[in-house]
Amino acid sequence: MSSSPRHEFLAGAQATLPLIVGAIPFGIIFGTLAQTSGLSAFGAIAMSLFVFAGSSQFIALGLLAAGAGIPIIVLTTLIVNLRHMLYSASLVPHVGHLSHPWRVLMAFGLTDETYAAVSNRFLVQKDKRLAHWFYLGSFIPMYLNWSLCTLIGITLGGVFPNIGNWGLDFAMSVTFIGMIIPYLTSRPMWAAVIVSGALALTTYSMPHKLGLILSASCGIAVGVSLLWLEQRRQYAQRGASHE
Repeated sequence: MSSSPRHEFLAGAQATLPLIVGAIPFGIIFGTLAQTSGLSAFGAIAMSLFVFAGSSQFIALGLLAAGAGIPIIVLTTLIVNLRHMLYSASLVPHVGHLSHPWRVLMAFGLTDETYAAVSNRFLVQKDKRLAHWFYLGSFIPMYLNWSLCTLIGITLGGVFPNIGNWGLDFAMSVTFIGMIIPYLTSRPMWAAVIVSGALALTTYSMPHKLGLILSASCGIAVGVSLLWLEQRRQYAQRGASHE
């Protein structure tokens, strides 16, 4: 069956739906915590609309509550979101043919969930002509969900002031685990996850969440190195079989 923008958009939305469900409690909790952290309802909604970065928004709330200055908040959230550079680097070869407005829109919509949903579409499937519509189908529902859940959280915060202590944030941890498991199909992937996970635990106390960047970088380095070694071994075996 021939593809179309509508078909790709719906496919992207369908691929992201399980991740959207996991993000719902996360967005609600952000809304409930916003005003208690010193951020107005308008400011919380504006942050979800224009920043659209869950982990960075939570970190910004914590820093606001602690009385940190704007430069510290901006620098810290920038460091936390440096992982998006890794996502972008893997997608750049596949979106370079798109117009500048398309690339700007995709850059704004790049989240952990959307990258997990579209990575197979961009990095594995060969036909990229309409893949950006798949990306849009993933990004738009996630964006609307996050903004709506922020509004719901702000509303519920006045009715249930202790909703942030209900443990709903565990849903996001489960979502991230679900994003990773389907990709654990090779030794390099397992090694990358084990190394990065172990380092994330041991470097948890590093300031400004630098441990996340260190853990991700080391995990990637180990995974890529093992993949390179496996490929060299396969090439050597093929060469030996032809002799």
